[in-house]
This record gives sequence, C-alpha cells and structure tokens, in this order.
Amino acid sequence: MKNITDATGNVILSYFKKQHTFDIVEREDGYINVDDAEKMYFSEYIDWRNHEKEAISYAHGRCLDIGCGAGRVLLYLQSKGLFCLGIDSSPLAIKVCKMRGVKHSKVMDLTDISKFKEDSFDSIILFGNNFGLLANKLKAKRLLKNMYKITSKNAVIIAEDRDPYITTNPTHFKYHSYNIKRGRMPGQLKIRVRFMQYKTPWYDYLYLSKSEMKSLINGTGWKITKFINEKNFKSNGEYIAILRKAI
Repeated sequence: MKNITDATGNVILSYFKKQHTFDIVEREDGYINVDDAEKMYFSEYIDWRNHEKEAISYAHGRCLDIGCGAGRVLLYLQSKGLFCLGIDSSPLAIKVCKMRGVKHSKVMDLTDISKFKEDSFDSIILFGNNFGLLANKLKAKRLLKNMYKITSKNAVIIAEDRDPYITTNPTHFKYHSYNIKRGRMPGQLKIRVRFMQYKTPWYDYLYLSKSEMKSLINGTGWKITKFINEKNFKSNGEYIAILRKAI
C-alpha cells in the first residue's frame, strides 16, 4: 500500500504523535461519517464497551486479530499471556503497533489468510465492525471457509458487525434500495477513508442483520452460538457474534 492511499494508517500515526484524531468515511453516494481515532484504535480495555469486554472473554489459545489497527486488542491479549498475531493492510498501522509494544504483527491483506497453515489459530477476532471487511456474500463465504481451514477444532470467531436496518436515517434506506436494484445486499457499502490529503481506494464493506449473518455462514463450517448486543443496540444496531465450528 502506497503512503498516499494509507489514510487509516496516517490517522493512526497522527494520533500516536498527538496530532490530528479524526478521519472521514465517505460512501459512494456522498454520505460521510467522522470517526474518532482514539475510540476506534487506541481505547484501553477499561474504556471498552460492555459487549466488547464480554466477547473478548471467548478468546483463547493462539489468536489472530484481523484489521488490528493500532493494536488495542493485541495489547490486551498480550497482557493476559495469550499469543496473538495482528494483521492489517496498512503499513503505518503495523508500524504504530510495533512502537506501542505489540510483539507479533505484520502487513497482510485479509484475502491472504489462506497462506497460514492448518490449525494455526484457536481464535479469530474481528472487532471494530471488522466482519464488514468480508465485503460481500461470495467473498465472505470464501474467507470463512479459509478461516475454518487455518483454525483448530475448538476455534472461535469473535465477529463484530452492525445491523443496517436499525436506523431512522432516510438516506440509508435510500441507499439500501439503490443496492437492491444493483443486485447487492442492502447493507453492502462502497466506501473509502479520507484523512487530510490521504485517501484509500474504494472498497466494499458489509453490514448484516443477525438473520442475514446466520444465512451467510451456512455451508462455511461455522455456526453462531451467541449474539452479544451493544448497550445501545436498538439505536445503533451494533452486535458481536460468537461463531464456533459446526463439525
């Protein structure tokens, strides 16, 4: 990834240097959202939301943190004596991880996880709504099958996502309809991240309702054993799913 396209990494590095703290998430229809880097990437466990605290208790053994950002999950799991490898497509994010004391992290795209050997991990963590990185239905099924292959028989996936239908914003409902007309899932976003002069390429990001997630994982070898709602789930739709191997 070239530095000019590493908007996420640049905002992480900027916050680490105690400079700017916000980035912009831009959707293809022009809708924008502003994210706070401190809450997204640097929060300490004591400040995590309750659903995250409950969900991380399911992490065990050898952990893989996908989209690790500045390493907040990695640092917590390290403190608990667990081995945890963090991967992120952002070189600057991984640089910050290392500067913050993360022991194991590397620049790696999610699509390359099939390169890991069988039985490499016992837990896969997708915090920060990072289940959305699975992008679309076909890609998600392929990646979930890859996650099945690289994990142990007692493995768990801790996957955070957001129900796109829990909203009162008419702009979002209009975008859902636009997606359906194009043959896309309603919550399949096309977005990019912007920070100062930096901007990522456009990419797909997938928001799913709980029922849609259940349907999507069919045939991947996984089953959902629990949903953990964020405290304000009825207004923001955020939840974490605990997945275990079905066979």
